[in-house]
Amino acid sequence: MPAIVGVINVVNVGSSAVFNVGDVFTIAPKSSAKTFSGAGSFNTGDNHTITNHYSNTNTYDTDSVDQPMAFNL
Repeated sequence: MPAIVGVINVVNVGSSAVFNVGDVFTIAPKSSAKTFSGAGSFNTGDNHTITNHYSNTNTYDTDSVDQPMAFNL
């Protein structure tokens, strides 16, 4: 359904972002990432007590491809 679009101000578009104005059938951005983190890395909120006596993040990875993007239409 057509729409009348007024002023658009784009400040930033990220590497895996989608910016669309107007009609569209399918929007399907694709991206892949691998994150290594130690113990207690992604804790959020207030008043956390985290005790890590020994923290070791194993980053040894023998895979050549973890999340293939080929033929991912």
